[in-house]
Amino acid sequence: MSTVNNTFRNLMWVEKYRPQDLEQIVNQNEVIGGISSLIKNPEAIPHLLFAGPPGVGKTTAALCLARHLLGEDWRKDTLELNASDERGIKMVRERVKSFAAVFKLVTDSNSEQNMYRLILLDEADEMTPEAQTALRRIIEDSSKTTRFIIICNYLSQIIDPLQSRCVIFRFTRLAEKHVIDHMKMICKKEGINFEEKALSKIYEITSGDLRLSINILQASAATKHVSISNVLLTMGMSGRAKVADIIRLAISGKFNESRIKLMELTTVYGMSHGDFLKYANQEIYSMKLPDPNKIAVLMAEYDFRLATGAHPDLQLTAFLAQLAHHGSSQL
Repeated sequence: MSTVNNTFRNLMWVEKYRPQDLEQIVNQNEVIGGISSLIKNPEAIPHLLFAGPPGVGKTTAALCLARHLLGEDWRKDTLELNASDERGIKMVRERVKSFAAVFKLVTDSNSEQNMYRLILLDEADEMTPEAQTALRRIIEDSSKTTRFIIICNYLSQIIDPLQSRCVIFRFTRLAEKHVIDHMKMICKKEGINFEEKALSKIYEITSGDLRLSINILQASAATKHVSISNVLLTMGMSGRAKVADIIRLAISGKFNESRIKLMELTTVYGMSHGDFLKYANQEIYSMKLPDPNKIAVLMAEYDFRLATGAHPDLQLTAFLAQLAHHGSSQL
């Protein structure tokens, strides 16, 4: 099994070049400095909450921290969960509670190590308020045996009682220089030629999301040369381009066609509903439509509905219907 995992990591650059130590994380010096100060006294480390945009190192920092605290066998005492997959109270009660309730046994080999286990809860802002409330109680009851690292994109979506039980670290969007320098390093190690303008274009497309930048870089490097044309060709096959097509169909009044493509994008290609709205927002404003204030209100309304647990397929379908209505009123 480990051989398969290693092969996968070597194939995927985003895993192959994932930092293994906190000091290797790109352009988050203040955050890494704060975390490094905390881990000087591992036994007293608190629960942590990492917040910030996607692709800036939050999950990587959590994995590096787990490796530092628990050693090479850190996976044995670490539970990794993605709350966007299981966002309800059932997941909290069945998986988190059962893992947190288990004491780590003391043996001669680990007697000098920390005696707690770690739970890494990624995309916690996708959890329902009820699930977050249940998680708060588990954090209190299991504080002697477990430390939580909660990861989110939007801190405002985390209830105050959870925030108050954690030390909060805010990760910032990565600067263009640091993202491009990191991509250059990968190109050098992989023997890939590149154009400076192509790397700048990748940064422009991803808005500082390093994970997405690396994925686009790898896809663009299929011919061993990263050029503007290769990047644009790659993005033409990407999810953001598909979202742009859906938005244009809706605004032009082709609601049924846009809805069919939406279902294909979310069910076949697996794009999350939140990512769809994020890309839709970027594309809509790049179109420079009339009455942008109305579009902004519309986007905010449906983002709020998704955040409060409304049925995502119904809400995005309704969103496309509203766009179609807005587009027809401008004709």
